[in-house]
Amino acid sequence: MAEPEEIAQAVHRIRGRSAQPARDIALFYMLFATGARPLEIARLELRDYLNADGSVRRESELRADATITGKSRPVFFASSKLDDALSTYLRVRAECGHGIGNPSLFRGLHPDSRLFLTATGDGFQITPYGEPGQHRFLCRPILETYRKLFRYADVAGATALSVRHTVVARLYDRGADEEQVGLVLGISDRSAVRELFPRSRATMASLVEELV
Repeated sequence: MAEPEEIAQAVHRIRGRSAQPARDIALFYMLFATGARPLEIARLELRDYLNADGSVRRESELRADATITGKSRPVFFASSKLDDALSTYLRVRAECGHGIGNPSLFRGLHPDSRLFLTATGDGFQITPYGEPGQHRFLCRPILETYRKLFRYADVAGATALSVRHTVVARLYDRGADEEQVGLVLGISDRSAVRELFPRSRATMASLVEELV
């Protein structure tokens, strides 16, 4: 599990190594703050994150057409670090003229534009794959972007999946049960949560040490 100090150091390295540090730091924090998958993050729109008055939607919804499962679920933007990173990135976006909208709404950006854009101001390209009718999609550009970020971050073994494990571990530490973890991650079956993200069990020696 990545500790807060490791994440802070990783962000510092990304800031020094990335060609788009404002966007990439926000992308990095988004994984840890929401537990969302890269494809879901690529599908986020500005209106999912912001209210019309420019305030953050603390308890938002990941739309059905944005989730991997095709079913909507809550998404919580409750991280001050993510707020700060996205405020910086959205300001840079506006300065670059990417996804501009009504200047008095949504911080001057278009609500239907993707939350995260490429260097050219486009959304990350999402392509279908598999057999017709399977509704399977892949976003190679954001996967490659995250691979670069993990290299820049220089955190041993870091992947999008390992970040989800970190998110789950922190939820468990705060007293979350499998249903709550599944709600955050978009896994409806509690047994699937237990199988994919089992709770770590403490040893008896650590449990009973210095009880008084």
